[in-house]
Amino acid sequence: MIDRLASKQEKLVVGVMSGTSADGVDAALVRLRGSGDQLTWRFLRHETLHYSVKVRDLILRCCDPGGGDAASLCRLNVLLGELFARAVQNVAEKAGVDPAAIDLVGSHGQTVQNLPVPVTITGIPVRGSLQIGEPAVIAERTGITTVASFRARDLAAGGQGSPLVSFVDFLLFRNRSRGRLVLNIGGVASLTAIPASAPADRVVGFDTGPGNMVIDGLVSHMTGGRESLDHGGRYARGGRASDDLLAHLLDHPYLLLPPPKSCGREEFGRPFLDNILKENAALPPKDLIATATRFTAESIAFACRRYVMPHNVFEEAIVSGGGVRNDYLMEQLRAAIPELSIKESDEYGLPAAAKEAVAFAILANETIHGHSGNLPAATGASHPVVLGAIIPGRPSR
Repeated sequence: MIDRLASKQEKLVVGVMSGTSADGVDAALVRLRGSGDQLTWRFLRHETLHYSVKVRDLILRCCDPGGGDAASLCRLNVLLGELFARAVQNVAEKAGVDPAAIDLVGSHGQTVQNLPVPVTITGIPVRGSLQIGEPAVIAERTGITTVASFRARDLAAGGQGSPLVSFVDFLLFRNRSRGRLVLNIGGVASLTAIPASAPADRVVGFDTGPGNMVIDGLVSHMTGGRESLDHGGRYARGGRASDDLLAHLLDHPYLLLPPPKSCGREEFGRPFLDNILKENAALPPKDLIATATRFTAESIAFACRRYVMPHNVFEEAIVSGGGVRNDYLMEQLRAAIPELSIKESDEYGLPAAAKEAVAFAILANETIHGHSGNLPAATGASHPVVLGAIIPGRPSR
């Protein structure tokens, strides 16, 4: 079955992804031909299957320190597998494609813990990152061969397990004459720096810090859970950023760590949010949201200036992720890095909301071809590795 897939010149592939914001499953349908440097791609459709309030609460509870017991994680793993399968079927239906015609699914899953810094247990250094959304359920419900558990092999090779999207950024956006920064602003913000004409081993990638995570948490707190994001940045625009709080936030030790590095709710989740609320109770909620928005923009700019721009010339930044829809955040980002031409990935044929789902469709294709899908310069792995575990679809008759 795997050999047949690998030998097929052209494939219909669905990538599914649930990000740190935990607001739903993004599913992207793409047509792929070839692999690696010979890859050509065509974007076909993107759909988001939004989580109910109950499902999102279950996910966030399992992400919080001490919040998810083994039984809760076990059941949530299967529940998310069912929802991921529905997302695959939904994007196929909306695209007018028979699910039986889809060759492959690439599922990143839902990260509930990201622990890439090794801890020694019984003399063995242990690092890990847990993504749930049972791939066997996806394969069983859809009948489609599914690749999942992408991070584990990179971690086993000494890497951070993230950002894996940097490899896809390199394939899709490398340019002979222009140095490019590729940014994704989801719950976490990540960066891939691709110098002009650079080979893969000169590409740098890492998580810069928070994306929408802190903003979303403050909006949810202010509205009593009625809203979970700052639509268009209207709350931030109605507030005034606190310079003192911003300076304090920008002293966060994660920002000073050199890459390779990755982060998540462990650094910028509930405890971080609770500290902001506790220590700044006198600030109006909209001022807190404005400050958090500035924090995201300034931390991205800091990462660019400290870790990538001194080493190569970069003319433009290509931005994707939910943060693109926050107009105030994008204004702050442009003000923080005025020397860069900042564009949305939509201008390059890749809708901002679909970027990461497309990335895992492409990574699944690389896995089926037996090709490595990580960039050691980005993840810190000791060598390139083939990513993921393959769950076969329906048996051939």
